[in-house]
Amino acid sequence: MMLKGKTSVITGCNRGIGLSTLKNFAKNGSDIFACCRKISDEFANEIEKLSSENEVKISLIDFDLQDERLITEAAKRILNETNKVDVIVNNAGMAQGGLFQMTKKTALNEVFEVNFFSQLSFTQALVRNMIKHKQGSIINIGSTAGLIGDKGTVAYGSSKAALMYASRVLANEVGAFNIRVNSVAPGITLTDMANQLDEKSTEKALSSIPLKRFAEPHEIANVISFLASDLSSYLTGQIIRVDGGFV
Repeated sequence: MMLKGKTSVITGCNRGIGLSTLKNFAKNGSDIFACCRKISDEFANEIEKLSSENEVKISLIDFDLQDERLITEAAKRILNETNKVDVIVNNAGMAQGGLFQMTKKTALNEVFEVNFFSQLSFTQALVRNMIKHKQGSIINIGSTAGLIGDKGTVAYGSSKAALMYASRVLANEVGAFNIRVNSVAPGITLTDMANQLDEKSTEKALSSIPLKRFAEPHEIANVISFLASDLSSYLTGQIIRVDGGFV
């Protein structure tokens, strides 16, 4: 129960790493604002069950990260419902592949809007609460794609690189308020994104991973939970690679 008594905000909660993080946080005692683009009946039922089983409060917040007005409204709703935000996990994002010369500016704009600009706007709206209470942990989900420079990742990788860089800047700016900011850079993880890989790409990727397998979402969620907890109280400004030793 290392997150007991904390209130957390997690984006991109309805699948993959976000859903695993949501479940992990609930099991560890955190109240949660679970944010996603759309709330299905199936997801709402799953959240109700998760909340009851773990005796935590989980509030569903739906908004589109490409709409600045909705981002602002979502942040206001959260702050109207809680006095203190302890943890922010910026997990929501979109994938986009394609060689540099084939990537249109409109695609770059869309990927950066979701993966970078919207994350900053949402964090700006909530971090003031953390500054007021002089505590907090912000975890931005980057990617090894933003560190390595693989072919076909100019839009996605660049947006994640920007987010991880901004995390280090923010860590320097808010550290005096006892707010920690870190990034998690997952390698290939068994989510919908991994399903887009063809057999040749999968074999090539596995050959570069010493553990010879892709990550399970809960393995990324475990690291996020650690960064959210007081167990990582002296850890800030870091990019934590969770990639099975990718070389």
